[in-house]
Amino acid sequence: MSAVIVQGLTKTYGTVKAVDEVSFTVERGEVFALLGPNGAGKTTTVEILEGHRDRDAGEVSVLGFDPATGGRGYREHIGIVLQEAGFEEEFSVVELLRLYAGFYPCPRDPDEVIEQVGLKDKRDARVRTLSGGQRRRLDLALGLAGRPELLFLDEPTTGFDPSARHRAWELIEGLRSSGTTILLTTHYMDEAQHLADRVAVLREGRLVAAGAPEALIGAGHTSVLSFRLPAGTMPADLPALTGHVEARGPVVSIETAQPARDMHTLTGWALDRGTELTSLTLARPSLEEVYLDLVGEATS
Repeated sequence: MSAVIVQGLTKTYGTVKAVDEVSFTVERGEVFALLGPNGAGKTTTVEILEGHRDRDAGEVSVLGFDPATGGRGYREHIGIVLQEAGFEEEFSVVELLRLYAGFYPCPRDPDEVIEQVGLKDKRDARVRTLSGGQRRRLDLALGLAGRPELLFLDEPTTGFDPSARHRAWELIEGLRSSGTTILLTTHYMDEAQHLADRVAVLREGRLVAAGAPEALIGAGHTSVLSFRLPAGTMPADLPALTGHVEARGPVVSIETAQPARDMHTLTGWALDRGTELTSLTLARPSLEEVYLDLVGEATS
């Protein structure tokens, strides 16, 4: 059974449909990223799944519970890491973890969680002394305190430097490996591409695409092969290719929807002629480029 099942989810504020008949599933043990620009309906959708907001229509099941009526039994199975959270400043890190762990029937050991999120050196430090990045790690630690089956992560690496971001990614990958289901929201497309097994893209309250990042990148999007022509060779000498060929001086670019086939044709042609294709590269679109196409935004 899927961890999350959403069918026809709808939420209206006045005349505005913040979420408009959205449907998707999240499988157990996967990282699922919900993407979209501000105002697309991500926050409303996630708040409904967390049980913090009522829906107007549609069916929602999370770990077999209806979040609207699941109550304490439901909350014991989930963890939530908000983009911004308030702390009791005079608690130490370990005291706060022990407090949160006490809310759950089968919590994780606070010291184990502290070490996992990289706060071992700050175990006994007061929360008020923590840096912004350390507070973000504490957010994550508190979300893990109850040993959740499903973890909601809202912009988990906002404000992190590159090194801290990669450590957070390793932590999230470790949680997935241990069987934790993760629903992630992020504005960093490289983060979604790196972490997510599947993504869903919202625009103006409607779901416009869903699938594995690689599948979305490959669906209707072309790659670009480029290389320098061997000496004494003209573009007209190239073999028949599926893509569009454009030459600028000695540099040839091929926009193709079948990069593997065209690469095979080109390299076979070069081998038959006993020559090399210098500066040969294959560039594929990124998830960010696909995302911008889907939400109707243009790079500037």
